[in-house]
Amino acid sequence: MKRVKLLIAYDGTNYCGWQKQINGITVEEVINKTLSELLNENIEVIGASRTDSGVHALANVAVFDTETKIPAEKISFALNQRLPEDITIQGSEEVALDFHPRYCNSTKTYEYKILNRRFDMPINRLYTHFVYMPLDVDKMRQASQYIVGEHDFKSFCSARSQVSDTVRTVYSLEISKNNEDIITFRISGNGFLYNMVRIIVGTLIKVGLSVYPPEHVKEIIDAKDRNVAGPKAPSRGLTLIGIDYEE
Repeated sequence: MKRVKLLIAYDGTNYCGWQKQINGITVEEVINKTLSELLNENIEVIGASRTDSGVHALANVAVFDTETKIPAEKISFALNQRLPEDITIQGSEEVALDFHPRYCNSTKTYEYKILNRRFDMPINRLYTHFVYMPLDVDKMRQASQYIVGEHDFKSFCSARSQVSDTVRTVYSLEISKNNEDIITFRISGNGFLYNMVRIIVGTLIKVGLSVYPPEHVKEIIDAKDRNVAGPKAPSRGLTLIGIDYEE
């Protein structure tokens, strides 16, 4: 028996998220089915991040146990021959049998992209959230500093979440705008609550529109109440960039 780690990139547009469910096809379901057929075993992968419907990933992590004689580093090549074109394994390797992608200490990094211009651009529609009203990037940067650090992020967690501990640490939150009018929010932390990144972005959009002053974000954090934060930004603008594990 050996445990194999996969590094997985996918376009989440056509999937109901990562985690297997009954109401639609998911990334996990496709990978399980393809691996099981490839290795002639019943394979159930364990994913590091359960991305939502429509969310993308450049480097999600999953592991599975197998009896196969195929070298771990070769599995990615064989798997990519069978997967649909919107899912690609970026690498595979053998890891310790006790390695768990969700419970090992790690830093997760996400990016959220907004197209901020007068008219939408069709080629960006699946990977950015379109906002036609001008956003004040400097105000959003000021507000973002209240997010960085260890806080109780209950205000930024969807009500459907079942977690009891809502304290998380955000290591960095950078906001940039390029010449193509795309605003990018890049956030890294030790973990994120259900819909946390999208609610943070939705709240910062309110700041960028001058609905909230930047300092109001601190009041939202202190309130520990989902009802006082901004709306949840659409899923299509969100991408899991990567997960870095501590040695």
